[in-house]
Amino acid sequence: MAEYSEDSIKTLEWKEHIRRRPGMYIGKLGDGTSADDGIYILLKETIDNSIDEFMMGNGKKIDITITEHTVTLRDYGRGIPLGKVLDVSSKMNTGAKYDSEVFKKAVGLNGVGIKAVNALSTYFIVKSYREGEVKSVEYSKGAVVNDAPVEPCDEPNGVFVKFRPDIEVFGEFKYIFEYVETMLRNYTYLNTGLTINFNGKKFISKNGLLDLLNENIDNEPVYPPIHLRGTDIELAFTHESGYGEDYHSFVNGQHTTQGGTHLVAFREAIVKTIREFYNKTFDATDIRQSIVAAIAIRVQEPIFESQTKTKLGSKDIGPDGPTVQKFINDFVKTALDNFLHKNAEIAEVLLKKIQDSERERKAMAGVQKIAKERAKKASLHNKKLRDCRAHFNSNHEKREKTCIFITEGDSASGSITKSRDVNTQAVFSLRGKPLNTLNKTKKIVYENEEFSLLQAALNIEDGIENLRYRNVIIATDADVDGMHIRLLLITFFLNFFPELVKKGHVAILQTPLFRVRNKKETRYCYSPEEKAKALEDLKPNPEITRFKGLGEISPDEFQHFIGENMRLEPVILNKDISISELLNYFMGDNTPERRDFIVENLRIEDDVVEHD
Repeated sequence: MAEYSEDSIKTLEWKEHIRRRPGMYIGKLGDGTSADDGIYILLKETIDNSIDEFMMGNGKKIDITITEHTVTLRDYGRGIPLGKVLDVSSKMNTGAKYDSEVFKKAVGLNGVGIKAVNALSTYFIVKSYREGEVKSVEYSKGAVVNDAPVEPCDEPNGVFVKFRPDIEVFGEFKYIFEYVETMLRNYTYLNTGLTINFNGKKFISKNGLLDLLNENIDNEPVYPPIHLRGTDIELAFTHESGYGEDYHSFVNGQHTTQGGTHLVAFREAIVKTIREFYNKTFDATDIRQSIVAAIAIRVQEPIFESQTKTKLGSKDIGPDGPTVQKFINDFVKTALDNFLHKNAEIAEVLLKKIQDSERERKAMAGVQKIAKERAKKASLHNKKLRDCRAHFNSNHEKREKTCIFITEGDSASGSITKSRDVNTQAVFSLRGKPLNTLNKTKKIVYENEEFSLLQAALNIEDGIENLRYRNVIIATDADVDGMHIRLLLITFFLNFFPELVKKGHVAILQTPLFRVRNKKETRYCYSPEEKAKALEDLKPNPEITRFKGLGEISPDEFQHFIGENMRLEPVILNKDISISELLNYFMGDNTPERRDFIVENLRIEDDVVEHD
């Protein structure tokens, strides 16, 4: 047993603690394939300081550039007081946001964010331009490289930050610009009048959350979006013709992707107000079915449940204010009730939508009961689902690692089952190709055994709040049949549980196409280009194997592909394309159009097919 003595007690410097325990400061690390990976948190922490300046009336423009692994930001606020540039970038718990009179309802509160960016970057430089002078400090992994003296300059006031996340910490990462652009759009929706320039694109919003809603509605809304504003609160919502509930919630400009007390209060307030307006005890699920909504509130000194601020824990608006629940309920009750009284046509359409949802739910009652019994029986026999030990309601660290592989065929599911981590990885086995659910009602989910059991395994019947796994991974062969199964599964999710895809929970497992090896080394190659490089490096005469399907990969080898270095391709929705148009094009009855598209875009790779 190791000796426990005075020498066992160590005190880490701030930068060493951040580098050893990055999860405490930025959540998970990741490689950029998920929107909540660490590299995006670093970007967000940098932008948040500029947003707080804008909120206080300083600086209407932010310029951001990302090239390869390097991020550059320039704002035009007041600039950091020159004598404090070193302190605010390298001394923990140092910042202006402890003074609530200066930053009453700021995003960052604890003086940690920019220090985490500094400590986790191989290169970090901050410059403050203030009243004709500039002060800059340059770092590497949190250590000062150059503390330059104050010099005169002709730059406008503001802050310049440039950093490169440390590849030793994050591994081989990449920024996915769709994630970055979504983040920047949200900043502009919440800060009307702010312009963000990113890699040549300009983002600006005139109508706040109404713009957000209009850009995130996939189908024609049932009625024009309702947009309500009050002191420290803004909301917008409408209903679509599909399924599920889609929410975008914010606190002090922070995108609370996991919701919190404000979202719970909003969902309850909508139900309560609508019941009272129509004087009917509608089921809550019928009222909220297919709702698309956004809510933003401002809270003094908010309490979040983690450093990454994705879930609000505050129960009160401020030291002397009402509870979050009462504040939101009172606003919705007054503002929405007034709106519905003044807009009788919209009130009538909304009533019909709720009644339609009620009729459909009641019509499904019988098949729902049968499906639940089937799922219960299946779980007892454990035929299709090989579950993991840690579920979504476990502690945060385990929850972030949980995933379920959806695969097809006994051999593929068998290989994954034998090689998986039983603590965090589950396997769901499909039998053949699933049904094309395009233009089907949700009744089909309960009538179809495959889909009803999959829905039960994911625990998403009533929405994704209780999703049991952080990632839903489609693991199929990289051939035509495998691609078809992917499309059918994605169609199923987009039709009935679109928020599962929108919130970044669905991904495709990438597995190698080739194995190239000699007596000393083995390389797994995911593309013909990687195979060519391996052949060049492993000469002479290496052995080449072409994997035709997942079932051909042994469990011992599969461990390499579903472990820490697992390659995932996230399913990302292009905001410029409607989901309904996308699905109808690829999964509808327009076979000639698709054939013409394939012929026009067919690209034959020379060296794709290999013989054993």
